[in-house]
Amino acid sequence: MTAGAELRGDELIAQRHLPVEPQRVWSAFTSPASIATFWGGSHATVPPESVTVDLRPGGEFELDTRALDGTCRRLRFVYVSVTAPRELVFDEPVTGIRTTVTINRAGDGTHLTVHQRRLPPELRTGQAAGGLASILDALAAHLRP
Repeated sequence: MTAGAELRGDELIAQRHLPVEPQRVWSAFTSPASIATFWGGSHATVPPESVTVDLRPGGEFELDTRALDGTCRRLRFVYVSVTAPRELVFDEPVTGIRTTVTINRAGDGTHLTVHQRRLPPELRTGQAAGGLASILDALAAHLRP
């Protein structure tokens, strides 16, 4: 199964079923080493030493991405709420994008939803949807039992 992603106006919603316990998904989204393995999806790499996580409301989450063409970009997010092991909400201060990661037990594993709101017009594209879906697919490969 692969991730599905859908654009709805200024929102992007991606979902994926993962055949692992919710706690493993939570750990993947909150551990710097795990984030480095999947965050770039198929379109970028993340140097492990670039990832920092201060997991608390008001805390920051930062990482570097290196695109396939070698372009590097620093990403910075600020946690709005942290509800372990179920939900993370964080904002990207430059663009104003708010991301909500929801982790729910579902049958033999976990249903994961990543919902981005307030996307600027330049990010309301099929390419952005594909990029987010590829990140969830990379997460699934990282968590493969």
